[in-house]
Amino acid sequence: MRNDARTDLFRHARPQTRQRPKLGDLVRPENLLGNLLRLAFLLMVMGALAGTWVVASAHLTEQFLGVPKTTAGLIDPDAGSGALTPDNIEQQILAFSLRLREQELNIPAGDNPRPRPFVIVPGEPARFIAARLAAEGLVRDADLFNLYLRVTGLERRIEAGNFMLAETMTIPELATALQTALFEEVLVTIPEGFRVEEIAERLAENNVIEPDRFLAAVRQPRSLTIMDDYDFLQDLPPDAGLEGYLFPDTYRFPVFAAQPEIVLAPFLDNFENKVGRDGLVGGGSGLSGRNLITLASIVEREAVQADERPLIAGVYLNRLNGSCAAEVGGNYLQADPTVQYARGTVGNWWWKPQRIEEYATVTSPYNTYLNPGLPPGPIASPGLSAIEATRNPAASDYCFFLATGDDGRHVFARTLAEHEQNLRIYGY
Repeated sequence: MRNDARTDLFRHARPQTRQRPKLGDLVRPENLLGNLLRLAFLLMVMGALAGTWVVASAHLTEQFLGVPKTTAGLIDPDAGSGALTPDNIEQQILAFSLRLREQELNIPAGDNPRPRPFVIVPGEPARFIAARLAAEGLVRDADLFNLYLRVTGLERRIEAGNFMLAETMTIPELATALQTALFEEVLVTIPEGFRVEEIAERLAENNVIEPDRFLAAVRQPRSLTIMDDYDFLQDLPPDAGLEGYLFPDTYRFPVFAAQPEIVLAPFLDNFENKVGRDGLVGGGSGLSGRNLITLASIVEREAVQADERPLIAGVYLNRLNGSCAAEVGGNYLQADPTVQYARGTVGNWWWKPQRIEEYATVTSPYNTYLNPGLPPGPIASPGLSAIEATRNPAASDYCFFLATGDDGRHVFARTLAEHEQNLRIYGY
């Protein structure tokens, strides 16, 4: 290729350089007029947008000032400083969106007026609650219900707990109902002689409270807000629990109780009314306070017949005060229930050996065959009869007693020789 042809090729392939407008071109009369027109149009657009915002805001404010009762409680667009912030803009948009769907708020999800249970767990987000309400046919539109909660601010006031809701309730009615949890109640009977683990299981069976939460509160009562409300608990040792103070009776408890205090308070109130601090002192036993309850819990587990309780309490007191030391080799209670308590496990809380001699093989501070005096604490919840029998025992010189059969009655003996004879008679 010739050099002049190559030169022409590169000349045509080279990009053309755009000429910059000169200042004089911009200020020419014909160009200046066009630029001014463009600027004026831009200002008009901005002014129109600003005017639209002002008019819309004023209109929305007017609507909320005259809002009908169906949407009463919606947020006030003029609330706050009135500054144009992202939060205010979002509130305006949400409120306006809700206003457009106002009529839907009063359309129930169904026509069945029968209430049914609905449970909200602690910490459950409002959007999850809305979704579950829709899934259970209690609201038609989960998004609309959630929008109503956000605009009214009720999402922050929903309680955890139990509710009874019906399909015929409107969204405002549902939102109002969810602000106050309703406690479904159940009757629970706690028999005399239950240990705390058995009480926990009975409560869990009736959906009152989880056993672990209940037992944690029972074993660490000083963490409870109600601990200082009861005089009879003020002398408890620092590491002592509430075993023995959960008064046996029939109670009305809320289902799915939110706090352990709600469940424990009725027990302790009942103990206060039936026994109280005054009921733990005086009498003829010489025992008081927690020591009295400890022995009463043993009497409760040992004595079946009410008329025998003062006698059985008297036998234990004779052993404690040394009256039977020559017969039992010291002040050993030798109480079977304390060892049964020590060996108790889930499903078998009151262990029973095949032979009496097995009691002596259980290593535990609660084994009153191996450890003299009272065990470290109560082993069960005694009833009023056992407490009164322990407070005012029958005076006797008995050192032993033995169950005679299935009727729960006992035979008593003064000496070890008499007791061994009874063992032979009754086939032990």
